[in-house]
Amino acid sequence: MSEAGARFVVEGRVQGVGFRAWTRRRALELGLRGHARNQPDGSVEVLASGSAAALDALHDALRAGPPLARVERVSRGDAPLVGHDGFHTG
Repeated sequence: MSEAGARFVVEGRVQGVGFRAWTRRRALELGLRGHARNQPDGSVEVLASGSAAALDALHDALRAGPPLARVERVSRGDAPLVGHDGFHTG
């Protein structure tokens, strides 16, 4: 199976609502590795590596977000493969 990497930037009310922990759970369920980090502008950056299908599923999930979030926009671009195991928040 071939792997791909993606960078997502999620905008809206996505900090202080459990978004990173929720993203970590979804990513691990999908077999992805990477990280989710709060950004100074209020967005959340998600870098993930795994199968194209799993990245597509994560993209769909990020558009919805957890119950307390209000996702306004999700940007997606290609990214290098993540060089560590697991999925981290920070």
